[in-house]
Amino acid sequence: MTRPLIAILRGITPAESIAACAALIEAGITMIEVPLNSPEPLSSISAMADAYGDRALIGAGTVLAASEVHSVAEAGGRLIVSPNFDAEVIAATRTLGLQSWPGVLTPTEAFAALRAGATGLKLFPGSLAGPSGLRAMRAVLPVGTQVYAVGGAAPETFAEWLEAGADGFGLGTACYVPGLPASEIASCATRIVEAYDRAAGRGIMA
Repeated sequence: MTRPLIAILRGITPAESIAACAALIEAGITMIEVPLNSPEPLSSISAMADAYGDRALIGAGTVLAASEVHSVAEAGGRLIVSPNFDAEVIAATRTLGLQSWPGVLTPTEAFAALRAGATGLKLFPGSLAGPSGLRAMRAVLPVGTQVYAVGGAAPETFAEWLEAGADGFGLGTACYVPGLPASEIASCATRIVEAYDRAAGRGIMA
């Protein structure tokens, strides 16, 4: 069973990447991003895509330029996440057939990103908008728009965010900090998945 959860592995190294990816998939998290300000991010993405690209959607975060999109695609990544809205990044992403998740905070940015072809929206920083801000935006966003809350959503607040209209979440330090062993990544990911399943009213299945 897949969940709308993106694991953000900021700071991971290529040597850690395959074991971390396996731990996340086993726990039930199958969307994984390596921010490009991590050590050798393209090597990590390539290693994970080669090993688990058939079982997980793997890609990059903190993607700020169209040239970076091409580099991620060459490494085997299929997910492009940004902290901001950039029409050129979205266009390059969609041209290559990858998923595009730009960061937005306002309705103006949200509609611009959707017009540019975004797959879904990353509400960022989620702590600034809060569930109340998302609820207000939901009143005007097109039906079916996917919105993931990132930077402010946590397992203990999943239910509140879901009630406000969040479709999913991006989790950083809740599931990974640099140097965290794969066994602890697995434990953190399992807790996150169980919290999501409770909040979403789903049976807990790995």
